[in-house]
Amino acid sequence: MTKANQGSVPIWYWAIAGIALIWNALGVMAYVMQVTMSDEAMAALPLSQQDLYSALPSIYIAAFAIAVFAGLLGSLGLALRKSWATLVFAISLIAIVLQQIYMFFLSNTFEVLGDGAKIMPHMILVFGIFLVWFAWFSRRKGWSN
Repeated sequence: MTKANQGSVPIWYWAIAGIALIWNALGVMAYVMQVTMSDEAMAALPLSQQDLYSALPSIYIAAFAIAVFAGLLGSLGLALRKSWATLVFAISLIAIVLQQIYMFFLSNTFEVLGDGAKIMPHMILVFGIFLVWFAWFSRRKGWSN
């Protein structure tokens, strides 16, 4: 791709990059809120939810951290038009999949939270896949360097 092609990024690229930044910043906030939950806040939850959060394994917490912080870094890379955003989003997606495996197959998350709680994990997975694809697509178009 020529430098001239790299300069012509469509306006919707910036909209997607902005939405990705907001989405992943919200993910970081959710992570921070979960890992810094006070004893008082935990005690205010129903006992079944207290048990659920207390039983989260370290690998789940680590996957959560990697997913959201890599997602935020990938979004920053997308906004800065960096080609490494694809790799960082792929790392985030792998961590998302690890989280989903735990939630759907190795825990009683949806017994405790109900079937309605399945919506957000599906949205996260779809958006994670989309961001990997979009970063790759943008690199192929020459919009990132």
